[in-house]
Amino acid sequence: MAVGALHYRSRAAAYAHFLPPEALNFGTPRALGEWWSERWTWERENHRMTVAVDGDRVVGFTYLGPDEEPGVMQLGAIHVDPEYIGAGVGRLLMRDALEHLGEHAVLWVLEQNDRARRFYERGGWIFDGTARDETMGGVLTHQLRYAYRPGGRERATE
Repeated sequence: MAVGALHYRSRAAAYAHFLPPEALNFGTPRALGEWWSERWTWERENHRMTVAVDGDRVVGFTYLGPDEEPGVMQLGAIHVDPEYIGAGVGRLLMRDALEHLGEHAVLWVLEQNDRARRFYERGGWIFDGTARDETMGGVLTHQLRYAYRPGGRERATE
């Protein structure tokens, strides 16, 4: 449930400056918690969730698993509590993710999420030219696929 509540807060804070409220307010923290619990039940054999905590408070998480493309892993989620942005939690979570993703990895990011795109680029990820449109809370979003660039790992772990 804590992961769902964090996901809800993180999504709202990260996307508020470019997505309308209806895209951010769908579901509830509890509903997202139930969604993550159900997802984990079905995907635990081939996915990995890492949770960052401060005391007993969940302050971030990542979710990794196989991509649709054979032999490629996907960083499906990385979320940090808005109160912990800039404290190094995201960097630590990314370092852990890179240890488990291997050399052929991708992630999807909302095109307008400049802060996340800068974070990924500093960590050795590059836009690979692939884009898609997906709905979020009934709102169409444009997403870009980033691929992990070999050699970028050193920068992500500095």
